[in-house]
Amino acid sequence: MLDRNLYLIKEHARILKLVDRYDIFDPKTGEQIGIVKDEPSSVLKYLRLFMKKRSLPTTVNVYENEDAAPVFSIRKHMPIIRSKVQVIDGNGMPIGYFKSKILTIGGGFNVFDMQDNKIADIKGDWKGWNFKFLDPSGAEIGTVTKKWAGIGKELFTTADTYMISIDETKSDHKTNMMLLAAGLAIDIVFKERR
Repeated sequence: MLDRNLYLIKEHARILKLVDRYDIFDPKTGEQIGIVKDEPSSVLKYLRLFMKKRSLPTTVNVYENEDAAPVFSIRKHMPIIRSKVQVIDGNGMPIGYFKSKILTIGGGFNVFDMQDNKIADIKGDWKGWNFKFLDPSGAEIGTVTKKWAGIGKELFTTADTYMISIDETKSDHKTNMMLLAAGLAIDIVFKERR
C-alpha cells in the first residue's frame, strides 16, 4: 500500500457515528487498497455521545484489508492547547508526530521526528481544504486536498473525501506513511464537527 504516490481517502457517511471509517483507493485504477478504522476504547466511544470527538483522544488504524495487521496507526492525544497526533509504524514503533499550529487560517501542523526535530510543515489554505506538506527548506513534498462531495453530503454529513499526492522524487514508505497520516489527522483534528 505504501508504494504509491496517489491516494484517495473516502470517509463513510453515517447519520450518527461513534467511530469513523474510511476507505483508501488508488485514484488511477479505482481499486480499494486499504481501510481505516477509528478504534477508541469503549469508554471513549460512549463519551462521544456527550462530548465532541475532536476533544477526545483516539487511535486510528490503517489496514490493507479487514484481516490484516495494521500497516500503521495514528494516536491523537487529549488536546490541551494544541492537538498532538503520533504516527506509529506496523511494528509498533513511533516514527514521528504532528502538533497543530496555533492561530493559523485554514489549519496546519508542525511535523517532528521522535527526537523532537522539526522535519516538515503542513500548511492549509485560507479555507482549510488544501494542505501542502513542506520540507524544512520549503520545498513541497506532497499535498492533501479535500474534494467537494456535493451539496447534500457537505451539508448533512461530516463525511469527507481527500486526495493525497506525493512528489514521486520524494516518495518512500516513511514519507507516504506520514502523508497518509496527515490526511487522516487533518480530518480528525480540524474537520470533525461532532
